Amino acid sequence: MKTDRSLLTPEQIALLPTEDDIAFYEEHGWYISKKVLADEAIDAAILGSEQFYRGERDGSLPYATTGYSDWKPGDSDAVRNNQHVSCRKKELRQLMLHPIIGAIAARLARTKQIRLFEDTLVYKAPATRDSEGVVGWHTDYSYSSNCTSNKMLSAWIPFHEVEPDRAPLVVIDGSHKWSNTDHLRCFNHQDLKEIEQKFVQSGQDIIEVPIIIQKGQISFHHCRIIHGSYSNHSNLRRLAFALYLQDGDNCYQPFWNNGIQIHHFLDSVCRRLPNGYPDYSDPDVFPTIWSAE
Repeated sequence: MKTDRSLLTPEQIALLPTEDDIAFYEEHGWYISKKVLADEAIDAAILGSEQFYRGERDGSLPYATTGYSDWKPGDSDAVRNNQHVSCRKKELRQLMLHPIIGAIAARLARTKQIRLFEDTLVYKAPATRDSEGVVGWHTDYSYSSNCTSNKMLSAWIPFHEVEPDRAPLVVIDGSHKWSNTDHLRCFNHQDLKEIEQKFVQSGQDIIEVPIIIQKGQISFHHCRIIHGSYSNHSNLRRLAFALYLQDGDNCYQPFWNNGIQIHHFLDSVCRRLPNGYPDYSDPDVFPTIWSAE
């Protein structure tokens, strides 16, 4: 599959990150794009999200049935977290495959190919009490230790503008360069200050940056940057689509934690390599979003 610059209009090419933008991303670990997605594309994804929450599914792509977060009616609305959605709802898959997303990611990661690794649809209802809906500090790489690449990155696509009171994504500036975050799996830990103290005691400066963003913009963050979010203090829902992206060199590696071998839920779905390892380039499970090869 070749999805090169010919799929972008001249206007879209002009919106790609500049060398200064890439240098900023490499130094700080995050980047906010210009408005690169049309309202119509996002509105279609909103419709697909609403259908998904009502239980509607489509497509015949392979997908895992267990091993991941998958909110269902009756669960708490504080945070609806549904992974592995783009293979179950075509409107979200269509947005995920938009070439501008992969093109920006490829520039930031200085790679020729970008593939999906996994995706998550995240909904936050307005909070009714303090700490409700808080997402704890974590790194995406902590949850993908079976990956060999340090260039992986996430695209965070809100479906509306996100102001400071509407639970923006918050990154800790420059933390992708820290060396003690490999096991920061605190997504469900709501006491952010308690987690921060571990880094303060190590002499690291905590500089929180809320990602204030308009509809049609996308934020990107490095796989090792620490991030989370506070409660939704607005009176509106917060709805976003997060894509965890792999560069062309990424592949599977065996990983053990405290003597237990760790497996990603997609390892059971994708095809196998001749050596028996999961193939993280399986086009049905990890589709190519951008390739200049």
